[in-house]
Amino acid sequence: MADEKDRQEIIVAEFHKKIKEAFEVFDHESNNTVDVREIGTIIRSLGCCPTEGELHDLIAEVEEEEPTGYIRFEKFLPVMTEILLERKYRPIPEDVLLRAFEVLDSAKRGFLTKDELIKYMTEEVVPRFLHVRHPWGHHHAKPSGWPAAGSCQSSRRAEDSFKRKFTNV
Repeated sequence: MADEKDRQEIIVAEFHKKIKEAFEVFDHESNNTVDVREIGTIIRSLGCCPTEGELHDLIAEVEEEEPTGYIRFEKFLPVMTEILLERKYRPIPEDVLLRAFEVLDSAKRGFLTKDELIKYMTEEVVPRFLHVRHPWGHHHAKPSGWPAAGSCQSSRRAEDSFKRKFTNV
């Protein structure tokens, strides 16, 4: 029991350190506050990918009663710690994203042109949307066989992989 408690304390301490480091990047005045517009960037830098609605809810939770345009670290820390401990807002795994783009690359060329991507995202995707419940419990509209629209993939490696595999650059 003590080992589990010690392990949990170590995990929380590591999260606190990561949160503080990410917050400090945007604390330009070194007064433990950041501009509210930077919160999404901070959260995403910690590996979380909330939707815009979830981000707005989170900001409302950490904002002062009379919004000042700034978020204080002491209000942000416990909320962000809970998010990390509960593993909320996880990005879609790279292999799921890869399968989604393989569906689009029916010719198996290994890339999509800019025009194809624009066409898929603006013309062909919308009629194919279905409302589904993901295994992790969130409701998202998505085309059959695709990951949720609006998900982010924070991994630089995934971004580079995407650029190599799916653009003709």
